[in-house]
Amino acid sequence: MNAGEGFEGLEVWKKGCRLSVDIYKAFSECKDFGFKDQIFRAGLSVPSNTPEGYERNSPREFVRFLNIAKGSIGELRTQLYIAGELGYLDKDQLKDLIERSKEISAMLAGLIKSIRSKM
Repeated sequence: MNAGEGFEGLEVWKKGCRLSVDIYKAFSECKDFGFKDQIFRAGLSVPSNTPEGYERNSPREFVRFLNIAKGSIGELRTQLYIAGELGYLDKDQLKDLIERSKEISAMLAGLIKSIRSKM
């Protein structure tokens, strides 16, 4: 991340936003409103918690919110598996979204580890 870019320079934030948008698109026609609301919330939590922690200007707070985002990506991945079982997603969509959620989870873990090593 370059100085002055803020959280917008974080690749994990960019990927989280893209994933959230794609979740919205994938489930836009879903009639299971309770499920749709929950998966939208989990998807939004990932890119939302990253800047919330970043903007607090405290490494400890940043790590805390990154951990919340990491928990949310796990929740999202679980909901994606369930969506696949329910037939809400085709196999290719499911595979893509799962792979991307795993990548974001790993990126969050790496960022948390990096920040903690500097604390």
